[in-house]
Amino acid sequence: MNQLIMIILISILVLVHEIGHFIAARIFKVRVTRFGIGMPIGPSWKLFKWNNTVFYLHAFLFGGYVSFAEPEKQEKEDETNNTNTESNEEFLPVDSPELYENKTIMQKLIIVSAGVIMNIVFAILLVMFAATYFHKLPASMQNIYVDSFSDKITSNINQSGIIKGDKFSKINNQKINSLYQLTFFAKNSKLFDDYAQENLVNENLKALKELNPNLTNEIKENTTIKLPTPKAENPLKVNENVLKGLEKYKKDGIELTKNQIDLRNELYNKKTYKLKTPSTLNDVATALSDTYKPLSITILRNNKEFTFNNIIVEKQGMLGVLLKIEDVYTETKTPKQIIIKSIDYLYTTTTTMLYSLWQLITGKVSASDMHGVIAVVKVGGDIIASKGMLNGILLTAMISINLAIMNFLPIPALDGGHVMFLLIEKFTGKKPDREFSEKINNFFFMLLIILMISICYNDIFALITKKL
Repeated sequence: MNQLIMIILISILVLVHEIGHFIAARIFKVRVTRFGIGMPIGPSWKLFKWNNTVFYLHAFLFGGYVSFAEPEKQEKEDETNNTNTESNEEFLPVDSPELYENKTIMQKLIIVSAGVIMNIVFAILLVMFAATYFHKLPASMQNIYVDSFSDKITSNINQSGIIKGDKFSKINNQKINSLYQLTFFAKNSKLFDDYAQENLVNENLKALKELNPNLTNEIKENTTIKLPTPKAENPLKVNENVLKGLEKYKKDGIELTKNQIDLRNELYNKKTYKLKTPSTLNDVATALSDTYKPLSITILRNNKEFTFNNIIVEKQGMLGVLLKIEDVYTETKTPKQIIIKSIDYLYTTTTTMLYSLWQLITGKVSASDMHGVIAVVKVGGDIIASKGMLNGILLTAMISINLAIMNFLPIPALDGGHVMFLLIEKFTGKKPDREFSEKINNFFFMLLIILMISICYNDIFALITKKL
């Protein structure tokens, strides 16, 4: 049911976008021949006709379009009388003032941009409605408390002195205000992550040579070697963008080979080891150096901060703590609070989306991490179920902003591509060749379809593997 609500909300966003184009076109007296709700894939239904516009509903709801009248082709003039009235209305004389092509560049720019503008206006209205109706907006942070310790302890946190009711404040001296950040530190500080820090490899190599002075780098099978005491790696430190999920975390150090991983599993916590296969001191040193990154956890207890060091997370990458999580909200009870905090919320989330897009363009976030409408429906439905309609409405507003941003990219076949061609015409004084423009738009439209299919694959794979 919640997923159905998200499907309806997303369909409304697309409808709002196309209404923007439609209204702008009608203001400038451009003939709109078709208005499609959804994309013409699968069953379609003709709803009604208003003036010269036929309205259609398509079974594939995720999309929409507005079609303008086309100029008559000279060679088809004699065939016009044999076509029905509805077809005639889709073609106009080349000098008709109702043709989009015959409008000024400024009028065209407004028509093309109107969908994006409508999405932005709609997002603002949604956020302000949510702030007015619910009297609060999310503060983009969470309070995270220790509720109890798991029966399957995966760290030494229960022996550290941390108790039930403690609030997580910092990890490794970095502020923690979301569940994502807490789990990020636990997962990426765990025992055995298949990477070894170079400084620790050098330390272990030196210790191995001191403990085994008669060995050369090449070690034969069945040789027994003395092993140094395992040492912790350097604590995990990352920048704020990684902690906010805006930048992909890249592990540093030397990636272990399969043989080194097998060796690591054999060597850990042993004082001596008899090699089962030939190896090298470098391999042994590298295998010994993939251990764990100790956590320094600062908690808040009775308004005082306490820090507990050397928390060790085992292979599962979990702290072994059952949590109590509270979303933090800011009040919006007065008109002033509604306006100021709505603007602040929109500004923060929009700049975050723009930064994420830049990270994607510059390759700092992998395209494999991109998700589309399937993931949005799933996650959105889950959000409505767990956090209520306020968060569902705000997510819809953010999708509306995201739709506006993506549509305004200067890519042919998108609104931004049409704006780009119009600006080129404005500054060069030359109108791009119609046939050439259509070929470019069709080519990029096919690329967008391929991208959509790829994103849908990402979504389905994430659902199957339970990553969503």
